[in-house]
Amino acid sequence: MKVLITGANGFIGRNLRTRLAEDGSYEVDQFTRSDSLENLFQKVRNADRIVHLAGVNRPENMEAFDEVNRGLTSALCDFMASGNLDTPVIYTSSIQAGSDNPYSASKLAAEKSLIALSDECSTPVSLFRLPNVFGKWCRPDYNSVVATFCHRIVHGIPVDIHDPDKVINLVYIDDVISKFIEVLKSPHEGCEFVGVEPVYNITLVELADMLARYHDSRNNLITEDVGSGLQRALYATYLSYLEPDNFSYGLTAHKDERGAFVEFLKTRNSGQVSYFTARPGVTRGGHYHHTKNEKFLIVQGEALFKFRHVETGDYHQLKVCADTPQVVETVPGWVHDITNTGSGDLVVLLWANEIFDDASPDTIGASLDG
Repeated sequence: MKVLITGANGFIGRNLRTRLAEDGSYEVDQFTRSDSLENLFQKVRNADRIVHLAGVNRPENMEAFDEVNRGLTSALCDFMASGNLDTPVIYTSSIQAGSDNPYSASKLAAEKSLIALSDECSTPVSLFRLPNVFGKWCRPDYNSVVATFCHRIVHGIPVDIHDPDKVINLVYIDDVISKFIEVLKSPHEGCEFVGVEPVYNITLVELADMLARYHDSRNNLITEDVGSGLQRALYATYLSYLEPDNFSYGLTAHKDERGAFVEFLKTRNSGQVSYFTARPGVTRGGHYHHTKNEKFLIVQGEALFKFRHVETGDYHQLKVCADTPQVVETVPGWVHDITNTGSGDLVVLLWANEIFDDASPDTIGASLDG
């Protein structure tokens, strides 16, 4: 399938090109600002689908809204009508279409041209009145508050919020592109307005606070609930604004004669992940917990785990090595320790179900001998 993308170098265009390139069934042609109208018409003739993204949001003069948003779309429609072309068209309009400003008026005029084309030539037209679209590769300080906030927070630039309680409606770029591809595969008959879901609602101050927490996580190691929904999308967007020199960040290694202990990641409700090392013959642990749970995974070396019930004195031990991965759990009320029985350093991954609290550590020192 040959897909022509106008405005192919823009935010949405770049993401669409990338997704289509991942699927070998699409051949992508591009129309950009460097192309002439004659180039556009030639590309339209050869296209099986047209995704019309070209437009302006913040031109230097107001006339550009009419010249580009309305004018380019009108020229495209006139050419298709003159050739009675029914090539399916996807158009990115705006939820502002119809509002009382030059940008909105130009978007509404473009919609009307496409609707007329659909009526005249039975051309399938899908009109997307998009709210604020956010995601990777969006230009900051232009028309996306998410991009602007991400860029500024990543680079240590203060974020100015004039109306903190203002609610903005957002759609994520991946959801937009997925809907585009769905329509490319199965165009609508006639002309339809098509929505993208989910639409997220958030205030400006909530947005800024959330992005700031992502930034702070590199120091306090506390990650947010970034596995689904808006937080998943926002976190991915925040990360996309990191400069290559900031792709990594350091951790603190607490070292003594036994080895090292390093905290890696913390969560607000599901504990933390750490790792520790132990030199040959070294024993670590020698305590029990009333409520806290820990899971150990040896990733290098071999070790002996020993357990003793603090009340009954029951005893248990097991040998574990990295060659046979298994998780060893601590059980409340059982003293436990771990001894490096190998010839090299022992490296152990550790998850605890709560962040360590100096004021209430739930870690009671005790001997395995009773």
